[in-house]
Amino acid sequence: MNEAAAVVTEQRSGGLSTSAAARLMALLLPMALLGGALGSQYFGGLHPCEMCYWQRWPHGVAIIIALLAFTAPAGSRSARVLTLLAALAIAVSGAIGVYHAGVEAKIFEGLTQCTANVSTGLSNAELLQQITHAPIVRCDEVQFRFLGISMAGWNAILSLGGAGLIAALVIRGKRA
Repeated sequence: MNEAAAVVTEQRSGGLSTSAAARLMALLLPMALLGGALGSQYFGGLHPCEMCYWQRWPHGVAIIIALLAFTAPAGSRSARVLTLLAALAIAVSGAIGVYHAGVEAKIFEGLTQCTANVSTGLSNAELLQQITHAPIVRCDEVQFRFLGISMAGWNAILSLGGAGLIAALVIRGKRA
């Protein structure tokens, strides 16, 4: 079946096609996970560590790629490729989450040096003020658990599971 026929077949089936569902999930999942991380920081008072920030970047990339996937018909080759790339970015965040959860569980060694997010262009006094008032956040200490699982653990579970489901839907949509 050629590309155009595959797109038409998916659109005629009624409801949301598997390719469209995958594309939508590739957008909504990283938006929800990144939104949860930012919400816990700005509204929940949790301070992210360096590895928490590492997990956020791939979600931002996934959101951009997923938005690009919406520029083409859901069943088209370009939309499927972009959706799979978004799933890959989500999986990268999940892999970082596995490592971070392993650091929290003392399975892996975490960062061995001090890390901080410092603003540039500050005077020495302002820089000293920022450093001395910055919260100390260790990557190997869990700040919050839900059902006994840390936020890094939840990111790993949801990101890797979601990426797998998105990939499966894209592959299933291609066969349809």
